[in-house]
Amino acid sequence: MNKVILMGRLTADSETRYTQGAEPVAVVRFGVAVRRKYKKEGEPDADFINCAAFGKTGEFISKYFKKGMMISLIGRLRVSGYKDKNGDKRISTDVIVEETYFAESKKAFESGQAGSGNTGDTFYKAENVSDDDLPF
Repeated sequence: MNKVILMGRLTADSETRYTQGAEPVAVVRFGVAVRRKYKKEGEPDADFINCAAFGKTGEFISKYFKKGMMISLIGRLRVSGYKDKNGDKRISTDVIVEETYFAESKKAFESGQAGSGNTGDTFYKAENVSDDDLPF
């Protein structure tokens, strides 16, 4: 089984590209900072995880999630190998996003309460949602 569940903050605004062809598909890449529960002296207190989302899920993330916003997601881990411009073998590890949820209210994020523990009353599934359906 290959299942990843994360909750953290976007490290930057997402980067959106489209595939070439008759029906272009959105490819959205972004990073998520996930806070560690325990921290040793001198170690960072978060892990920075690369994520990718495709199609409508990717477009949704690109439209509604910005740097610093709390996101919750479910996906799968993908490990890829490639050769860099010098011919050296490199390995890339990404989470391929399958489901996305809002993990804090827009009001809390905009008022600067982000990270205060006030994440709202619920998670909102961010899939097949129109602007009129959003809770904020």
